[in-house]
Amino acid sequence: MRAESRAEVIELKKLRRISLGPVVTLMFENRVTMRSQIHEMIRAEKVMRDEQVMEELHAYNPLIPEAGQLSATLFIELVTEDEMREWLPKLVNIESSIVVRLSDGSEVRSITEEAHAEQLTRDYVTAAVHYVRFEFTPEQVEKFAAGGAQIACDHPAYQQSVSLQSSTVTELLNDLRA
Repeated sequence: MRAESRAEVIELKKLRRISLGPVVTLMFENRVTMRSQIHEMIRAEKVMRDEQVMEELHAYNPLIPEAGQLSATLFIELVTEDEMREWLPKLVNIESSIVVRLSDGSEVRSITEEAHAEQLTRDYVTAAVHYVRFEFTPEQVEKFAAGGAQIACDHPAYQQSVSLQSSTVTELLNDLRA
């Protein structure tokens, strides 16, 4: 990936990254961010066989949203071992607790990406990374476009919300209206 392409992806990710309180960040994915992720893995691994590249594509393709969908990587951003011991047991099922709250008060709840769910969650502790998607009806897409949307977490141990900036709404509408 060329330097200017990396810079473009970094700028794109700034629009698509939402901090949801002190511990959770959502990175809304699309074809460009996923392609960048795969390129970075290939670069880091240096010698990937075709089969390995195909495995990565198979793993990441479900994270590319289709029309009417948003897809996100949910990061639980913890730095110390003490933080992990404190938070990861508390946040079991957080991946099902994220909502896009529309201006009329209706919500679009996160759906766990099934291809990754089994390997990421246990009954007693959650993983630091989850893959989720949001499925909108055409009416919900129009309400989202009208502005005033929020991203919220209604998990019993972690309740946060943040209003989406208009630039982020515009960017995410590219996915919803694809």
